[in-house]
Amino acid sequence: MRIDSYMSVNQVYGPNKTRRSPYAAQAGQTTDALEISDFGNAYQVAKQAAKGGSPVREDKVAEIKQQLENGTYNVPLSAVAEKMASQLLG
Repeated sequence: MRIDSYMSVNQVYGPNKTRRSPYAAQAGQTTDALEISDFGNAYQVAKQAAKGGSPVREDKVAEIKQQLENGTYNVPLSAVAEKMASQLLG
């Protein structure tokens, strides 16, 4: 490639000019804005409420521990079968 041919190519095609996007900000508008949907607001509120609560139900855990110690903890076979079936079948 000849380096001196660059000038002739540039004269044929002209220099690159940038074009302004039709979506570019209008003159005078320099700040961005954010609007959160109602669903987004509700999601944030629910997430904060869930974060505040304890994920472990202490009363239920204490009850099951007591039943295990007494030897009275019993899970119905039908409940075990249903859980296994739901996990296997989706």
